[in-house]
Amino acid sequence: MAQGQHKYHVTVEWTGNKGSGTSGYRDYGRDHVIRAGAKPDIPGSSDPAFRGDAARWNPEDLVVASASACHKLWYLHLCAEAGICVVAYVDEAEGTMQDGPDAGRFTEIILRPRVTIRSGDDRALAERLHHTAHEQCFVANSLNFPIRCEPAFEFAAA
Repeated sequence: MAQGQHKYHVTVEWTGNKGSGTSGYRDYGRDHVIRAGAKPDIPGSSDPAFRGDAARWNPEDLVVASASACHKLWYLHLCAEAGICVVAYVDEAEGTMQDGPDAGRFTEIILRPRVTIRSGDDRALAERLHHTAHEQCFVANSLNFPIRCEPAFEFAAA
């Protein structure tokens, strides 16, 4: 893997001006579009609790998704190197954010990956690799709250 500094460029364009800008708290929409190069746009908003559109991704969704995706990518990489053949992986991740009088913050993310491995592969090793994936995950290493992993395993039909 390449060592060194990596930069990520995104554009977030607010699209929620309803004609009077931010003239009042209830007078503007929270919608925005997230862009990065030629990738598909991500429609964003705020959480519905904060006057956002529930049909759009909010920043909190994206934090949880980033932690889950980063863990998964490291886990698959480590399994491939260790000879564990993962044939399916689905994570039902959940983040908890505490809203406070001064500021809100995440208190934890729980990853709940359901992993299907090839029949006969080493289940104990497959489980241990989740710990290593967590240690390597760029996102987990960048956040200041706990990320727990509660994996479940099954073997693929022979």
